[in-house]
Amino acid sequence: MEEVRIEELTPLILQMLRDKNFKGLKDELSALYPMDIAEVFDELEPEDCVILFRLLQKDKAAEVFSYLSPQRQKDIVGAIHVSLLNYIFNELYFDDKIDFLEDMPANFVKKLIATAPPEERGLINQFLNYPENSAGSLMTIEFTDLNKNMTVKEALAHIKQTAVDKETIYTCYVLDDTRRLEGIVSLRRLVLSDEDQIISDIMTKDVVLCGTNDDQEQVADLFKKYDLMAIPVVDSEQRLVGIITIDDIVDVIEQENTEDFLKMAAMAPSDDAYLDTGVFTLAKQRIPWLLILMISATFTGAIIGYYENLLSTAVVLTAFIPMLMDSGGNAGNQSSTLVIRGIALGEISLREWPKVMWKEFRVSLIAGAILATVNFLRMMVFGNGDFMIKFTVCITLFFAVVIAKLIGGLLPIAAKALKLDPAIMAGPFITTLVDAIVLFIYFSIANVLIF
Repeated sequence: MEEVRIEELTPLILQMLRDKNFKGLKDELSALYPMDIAEVFDELEPEDCVILFRLLQKDKAAEVFSYLSPQRQKDIVGAIHVSLLNYIFNELYFDDKIDFLEDMPANFVKKLIATAPPEERGLINQFLNYPENSAGSLMTIEFTDLNKNMTVKEALAHIKQTAVDKETIYTCYVLDDTRRLEGIVSLRRLVLSDEDQIISDIMTKDVVLCGTNDDQEQVADLFKKYDLMAIPVVDSEQRLVGIITIDDIVDVIEQENTEDFLKMAAMAPSDDAYLDTGVFTLAKQRIPWLLILMISATFTGAIIGYYENLLSTAVVLTAFIPMLMDSGGNAGNQSSTLVIRGIALGEISLREWPKVMWKEFRVSLIAGAILATVNFLRMMVFGNGDFMIKFTVCITLFFAVVIAKLIGGLLPIAAKALKLDPAIMAGPFITTLVDAIVLFIYFSIANVLIF
């Protein structure tokens, strides 16, 4: 199959739908990857998605369904026959089943679970009860396990017999008789070992693992740190209950990055796509932070009101307020963005905050000095007025940059120490805080140097 450009494919499929060229559509869809078809669905209206989905072969429909967004899954579930839905549900990998059920209404979930095999119903209910965004809610039970007393020959035969429906077989998990995890062995190691060797002699005992209640962000950090393709998940008694594969962690990383991005923009996180989210929902996500920032800006207004007499005496000072506030806010945002990224990637730990402060202090001295010098030369060339006003503006600019960078570097670390998301200490929050500090410094210096 060749690489597909979705922006070119979507109009073609729409035109074939309008022309009712269903045979041509079937041929077109049969030549596409399931993930490409799912991407096309995101560009179509719900009614077109239903028609297109019905044209898919059963096996391919199940694969495409696993790649669809929750909203598209809901659109299709309400329009297809229950027998097809049951088939699709039973064909999904176990972790995809859980993801699907988590987004469905409770009464629908009960009906669908009732169609699952008896041995699977209890597991589904157990997985649905794991905390949201925990390792337990991400894992799948479709892994290959081996007994440590098996020979390599027995292990390979076991894999051939049982691994047909497993999500991954590249790593096999070695268990004792009570299903406690004792080690791992790669398929490559099995293939290259002598048939008579015992699994316990060739397995790796030092295993990176996680617990069912571990946060998904911590699990993602383990994948990045150790370059994992899958990680075993154990319960409180070290019994293996599932594994998390790299495809699920890629989704987690995207979700966490989106969440941090929204927090840095002072918005409440959401799992829904932008175009699928209602206007009132979007407003509800944004208004709380806007209210907080608006109220916090009261301090800025109070500072200006306190120095009203100063401003009335030297009105020219007002002209430089936007430049000083913008420069301070920009300087603080630069530092906070870099520190937040460093914390997210594990490059900065809490105990390293003195190093961060020392580095940001030195950077701020250089940046502040250069900005103040350039601004002073600009004001001397293009500006008129008193020398002391120019000097006041430039010395304020220097201190504003220094203080803003120190605040921008410290606040994300402080948030992390308080078990808060460092991403909230960015963007609008930093700007609002720095604005008040910059104004206070500006008027204080002007009060001393000019009056």
